[in-house]
Amino acid sequence: MALPLLSDLATEIIIPVCALVGIIFSLVQWVLVSQVKLSPENQSAPKNNKNGYNDFLIEEEEGINDHNVVAKCAEIQSAISEGATSFLYTEYQYVSVFMVAFAILIFLFLGSVEGFSTKSQACTYDKSKTCKPALATAVFSTISFLLGAITSIVSGFLGMKIATYANARTTLEARKGVGKAFITAFRSGAVMGFLLAANGLLVLYIIINLFKMYYGDDWEGLFEAITGYGLGGSSMALFGRVGGGIYTKAADVGADLVGKVERNIPEDDPRNPAVIADNVGDNVGDIAGMGSDLFGSYAESSCAALVVASISSFGINHEFTAMCYPLLISSMGILVCLITTLFATDFFEIKAVSEIEPALKKQLIISTVLMTVGVAIVSWIALPTSFTIFNFGTQKVVTNWQLFLCVCVGLWAGLIIGFVTEYYTSNAYSPVQDVADSCRTGAATNVIFGLALGYKSVIIPIFAIAVSIFVSFSFAAMYGIAVAALGMLSTIATGLAIDAYGPISDNAGGIAEMAGMSHRIRERTDALDAAGNTTAAIGKGFAIGSAALVSLALFGAYVSRASITTVDVLTPKVFIGLLVGAMLPYWFSAMTMKSVGSAALKMVEEVRRQFNTIPGLMEGTAKPDYATCVKISTDASLKEMIPPGALVMLTPLIVGILFGVETLSGVLAGSLVSGVQIAISASNTGGAWDNAKKYIEAGASEHARTLGPKGSDPHKAAVIGDTIGDPLKDTSGPSLNILIKLMAVESLVFAPFFATHGGVLFKIF
Repeated sequence: MALPLLSDLATEIIIPVCALVGIIFSLVQWVLVSQVKLSPENQSAPKNNKNGYNDFLIEEEEGINDHNVVAKCAEIQSAISEGATSFLYTEYQYVSVFMVAFAILIFLFLGSVEGFSTKSQACTYDKSKTCKPALATAVFSTISFLLGAITSIVSGFLGMKIATYANARTTLEARKGVGKAFITAFRSGAVMGFLLAANGLLVLYIIINLFKMYYGDDWEGLFEAITGYGLGGSSMALFGRVGGGIYTKAADVGADLVGKVERNIPEDDPRNPAVIADNVGDNVGDIAGMGSDLFGSYAESSCAALVVASISSFGINHEFTAMCYPLLISSMGILVCLITTLFATDFFEIKAVSEIEPALKKQLIISTVLMTVGVAIVSWIALPTSFTIFNFGTQKVVTNWQLFLCVCVGLWAGLIIGFVTEYYTSNAYSPVQDVADSCRTGAATNVIFGLALGYKSVIIPIFAIAVSIFVSFSFAAMYGIAVAALGMLSTIATGLAIDAYGPISDNAGGIAEMAGMSHRIRERTDALDAAGNTTAAIGKGFAIGSAALVSLALFGAYVSRASITTVDVLTPKVFIGLLVGAMLPYWFSAMTMKSVGSAALKMVEEVRRQFNTIPGLMEGTAKPDYATCVKISTDASLKEMIPPGALVMLTPLIVGILFGVETLSGVLAGSLVSGVQIAISASNTGGAWDNAKKYIEAGASEHARTLGPKGSDPHKAAVIGDTIGDPLKDTSGPSLNILIKLMAVESLVFAPFFATHGGVLFKIF
């Protein structure tokens, strides 16, 4: 077996340098966004841009007072920012209590495996060698859990701060043209994408090097302790996604039902009391929650790959460069995404509304093509020509080109899932147009068509995931699946930039409406938002697809660690687990949807109360009480996020302790198989309903105009569909991918304890 071309020293330099490049690039983008000033005196005379067009302002044509508009935008922006910051602070206080309690649990459970002994023990996979004591695994797993949790929280919080900083700036740039507004929103998304990708990589790299000082040559123990990093990242993401999702949808449903359906006022009208809460929700749910979610996926796929590699030839022979292959792919991903981003912001300029969605799709295609070349380079220089990979007790011989194909299969499967999702959720294609057309006969037919679309949209993504699992497992066993997941997430910086762009544009439109800006500006922000809706659905597709691969890789690592030789579905122990596991996503979805429903109920009552009791509110002479609506959303989400979170976190512990490792393997397989289907259909159904409503509102085609205008019966039916879809696409759907990943990584972390002390009930009877 020849050594890789890349030396260990070069690897130790390349990984942190790429992470720092990502951080520096995101700061440069942030500086460029901050050049748009939120103070009237800096809105100077027209100047020529690089294409020779004048940056004239629409307000100047129409004679509206420029100073008032800018001041109003700044005021609304600070209200949204304050609301989002105070909610996240409160949420993180709740979550930090859980974090400390769970860290203690990890230490006690893993420490008790060998009775808190400080003596070295025989290694799990090679009994002839001695490894560090179980107590060390307990201590270091706890530390990596806390570091993963903190990184996840920081990722979400920074994302929210950037989004609330950029929303009003995007609105102001929309006065100069759709291209300017697009660049501001996209750059802000890029700040979040690169910060998150680079931070995740850098912290993981630092942890590995710090832990290595203690573990020395015991790489098996070292990388087992690292799995806590993925567990910390995903457990925080769960609360962020569920809490943020309940917050945003309670406000959205309340604002839509009373404002648009009952009172016939436009979306984001300043007279609507729930409008600030709705805009705050976009930032805490779609930005902070999503940031933590994708960080969790990234951390877990890296951990799954590292655990399997540590018991393969890379770990046994202590080949540091080959061991760091997953980190080198992520490093290459940052560089590829950097070049890709420049295509959107610097190389090409958007001049018309119709160019927005193609520009975002090009980002996905360019990053995937460039990443394929990048992966080929990394596989060539970082891997030996052939090596062995652990495959359930045996070592499988694998070549570097096979591993390259595993990553590419994941990478391209992600793109396929993205485009299928776009086909089913964009109003440029027939599925959404059919849903819009069904609104002619009322809300019931709209709901039937929307549900059918969601179920149908599962077919191709599942085949794509199935093919990538088969190919990657055939080539490189469970390690192949882990790197396929990493391939799907390798362009995470671009994916997140596109994803974060959506809520920023949505907020920009809300601010334009609240500040009383020209309808032409609202049209521009609506166009940005409609494209953002589709790309958000693509982002969710990526997250769900990668979650399926990640959890399967973690499942493989868990089965190996728990010393299970085969998972036999015909044994009652496993089969009951399979049934219960398949039921869990339904139980979880029921909890989250009911939470949104009960919170929305309170919101609707409050908005109605204000419209009925505040004189002059409908006429626009009195101001609504925004703070009460913000409080309803905050209280509801903090109270309601705990039961679904507890269900996910406690299930593996209860099953593992009472029923043992084999039943738990059934639960993990069942939740993976059913969770992926529900997550895809829920996300796509909600996205399709939302865009069907926007299709009617925009009235861009002859067909759309026959269904409109706003306020018509078909439009009201579309709003009802959109309202039903809100909790599906922004609360239950996206949270389910965290459920399947989190249960798998938690089972892997606690596997030594379950293998030693689990199955209490079966031991008694």
